[in-house]
Amino acid sequence: MKTMSNKLKINLLVVALVASTTACKLPQVGRRTESRTVPPSYSASRDSLNTADTKWNDLFKDQNLKALIDTALKNNQELNIVMQEINISKNEIRARKGAYLPMAGIVAGAGIEKSGRYTLPGVVEANNDIEPGKKFPEPLPDMLIGANISWEVDIWKKLRNSKKAAVYKYLSTVEGKNFMVTQLVSEIANSYYELMALDNQLEILKKNIEVQQNALEIVKLEKIAAKVTELAVRRFEAEVLKNQSRQFYIMQQITETENRINFLVGRFPQTVARNSSGFTELVTDSIHAGIPSQLLSNRTDIRQAEQSLLAAKLDVKAAKAEFYPSFRITAGAGLQAFNPTYLLKAPESLICALAGELVAPLINRNAIKANYYSANSKQIQAVYNYERTVLRAHIEVVNQLSNISNLKKSYDLKNKQVEALTKSIEISTGLFKNARADYMEVLLTQRDAMESKFELIETKKQQMNAMVNIYQALGGGWK
Repeated sequence: MKTMSNKLKINLLVVALVASTTACKLPQVGRRTESRTVPPSYSASRDSLNTADTKWNDLFKDQNLKALIDTALKNNQELNIVMQEINISKNEIRARKGAYLPMAGIVAGAGIEKSGRYTLPGVVEANNDIEPGKKFPEPLPDMLIGANISWEVDIWKKLRNSKKAAVYKYLSTVEGKNFMVTQLVSEIANSYYELMALDNQLEILKKNIEVQQNALEIVKLEKIAAKVTELAVRRFEAEVLKNQSRQFYIMQQITETENRINFLVGRFPQTVARNSSGFTELVTDSIHAGIPSQLLSNRTDIRQAEQSLLAAKLDVKAAKAEFYPSFRITAGAGLQAFNPTYLLKAPESLICALAGELVAPLINRNAIKANYYSANSKQIQAVYNYERTVLRAHIEVVNQLSNISNLKKSYDLKNKQVEALTKSIEISTGLFKNARADYMEVLLTQRDAMESKFELIETKKQQMNAMVNIYQALGGGWK
């Protein structure tokens, strides 16, 4: 017994020495340690106020729009799918946490065994009695009730690092959900403003058709008075028909935009409640961009990339620990007998076992190396992805700030253009009645005035979209 114990100690020592020798020779991989910082400001001025800190239900004043967003956050199918992904990630944490805790189980079993006469068990059974005058049963039953426990001692923190990596992946999934919320809020708001713009364009088109129909009647009277030819009548009539046909194109756009909103809200096609009057008078709230470093805490896609990077670093540590020896302890205890009457008879039926196992990879470690190299590559990928996300966020904010400024200047000029062309309709119509202007001048003036109003509506829509987009780019909408 002492000899066996000494041999066991020697074997464990040899295994430990071999394991430590092989574990120290880890494959070398490249590491990216370069760090980049964001610029101190978007422009010459530095404003600490940040619109991203405003909640979406405080930013949007339209009650119909707020109701749509609130419904979408509850019913949007894609968002609900992501919520289930979060639950899956949470369960992964529980699984990883359980891996470094002792595993215990209850064992119960029964069976029969027939040993050959010329085998060691057969010879023992043939030449020994269970009790004086009582032979071994043939075949020999076997019954067992017991419990066992196994525990891998997490010496190198392999299991704990895997659990921490699962936590960061869970947090990354949560940030992914927040990023989707931001996108969902922005998409509904942009579609809502597009719907309002289409309503206004349709209203402008109907009024313009009414004006053109009145002009057509005047041209018909002028033809009767022989002041114009049939060509003028036909040109005015064609213009009326063209705009009447254009109504249905806009109506189709309205239907598609409504259903896009309905899909985002998670409901079947229906009319979207809205009040489109006064759309051109909507005022975009003043935007405070703050400083670029605030993007790191407000932009959920940056936060998601950061959590993924932390998880990738821990995955590398866990993969590295695979080269080191692992130590597992197993133990068991129970009752075992060939007859139910003896099963509960102790200590004769009592069995127990205790073992320790130290194992380290020695030959053919290619699978472990491949896993280690892949973990390092994924970590470098995560670094690049984080840098790319920060860069993209900064550029998006700068683009939208420039867009807001340019759209404001463009809208002011287009507004003056609409005023000038609206007055020119009255002037051209009066000159035509007095035979001092050609009918084509009236026709072109009406056409230009309508197109300028359409462009004004389009610019206002772009202004509202720019406000929503800068809010999204700054990282607002998910709080």
